[in-house]
Amino acid sequence: MTTAFHIAARDGRARTGTLTLPRGEIRTPAFMPVGTAATVKAMLPGSVRATGADILLGNTYHLMLRPGAERVARLGGLHRFMGWERPILTDSGGFQVMSLAALRKLTEDGVSFKSHVDGSVHHLSPERSMEIQRLLGSDIVMAFDECPALPATDEAVAASMRLSMRWAARSREAFGDRPGHMLFGIVQGGVTRALREESAAALTGIGFDGYAIGGLAVGEGQAAMLGVLDYAPGLLPEDRPRYLMGVGKPDDIVGAVLRGVDMFDCVLPTRSGRTGQALTRRGAVNLRNARHADDPRPLDPDCGCPACQGYSRAYLHHVVKAGEIIAAMLLTWHNLHYYQELMAGLRAAIAERRLTEFVAAFEDMRAAGDLPRL
Repeated sequence: MTTAFHIAARDGRARTGTLTLPRGEIRTPAFMPVGTAATVKAMLPGSVRATGADILLGNTYHLMLRPGAERVARLGGLHRFMGWERPILTDSGGFQVMSLAALRKLTEDGVSFKSHVDGSVHHLSPERSMEIQRLLGSDIVMAFDECPALPATDEAVAASMRLSMRWAARSREAFGDRPGHMLFGIVQGGVTRALREESAAALTGIGFDGYAIGGLAVGEGQAAMLGVLDYAPGLLPEDRPRYLMGVGKPDDIVGAVLRGVDMFDCVLPTRSGRTGQALTRRGAVNLRNARHADDPRPLDPDCGCPACQGYSRAYLHHVVKAGEIIAAMLLTWHNLHYYQELMAGLRAAIAERRLTEFVAAFEDMRAAGDLPRL
């Protein structure tokens, strides 16, 4: 089976379709749960699939440090290693090097750094990133890029973007010809339109199987992010998938889908699940709050996940406060279920050309807030 991206329907700038890979189809718009270290925390792979996920995200930086890409390859690749036989996208490692590693040294060749795990010294370049992702066996590979810390001057953002474009060309060369696998380039340029346009032109000139919009959701605020998304997807080829990296909150995702984005990932639903926060169609619900201690109602009476079907708010409050492992399990499952339900709703609304009505109902429900206190 070859790789292919097919757009089935449009509603305004929003698109719905399928991205076909040898390991399965990805329905777009798609949300990718984050499996940083070869696991979606607090979930079994079958449970993640049961929520409706078609694809997971793995992390090059974390997996290269522990257990090591060569070891994963010896054990049959990342899919077999973690028990997930559907598609996997791996990020390039650039963001984590910049955000987690100590004593970084950036050169034209790549980045040398000390591991946050044990202090060991490593070097990551476009070529090494492509090699690691090949060893892992990921279906969608991300080009290696540099992620500047924000805020930064236009000059610094421009220099970083141009370095990333040179690295993108090297990533393309090192990736080679790998039928059944895809390589995505990453548009950088901060919140400056001219830099985003220059980056998109450079990437489309190189030629990639898909294109990501990087460097957003890093503290610039939703208005600035959506301002970039008002034009950035339109700079990219119509016939290739568009991936907004690290986004995000449900309203961020809806806003990006309206502007033509096809793929998303974020740690928010899993991280929130481990800290007692449920993400629902009525907004965020903090199960630590005392108001839930005697509440026999489900978290969301219209949700079909195990947390909502089998347990009360009072029970969820209890296990969160007691630090029980089941709290993270149930709330993570709920959050991922909600995200996949939102994506399914968006896909159906685009296909039926009723996206405006869907978004209005989404916003009305969130504005109404949580169920009233008993």
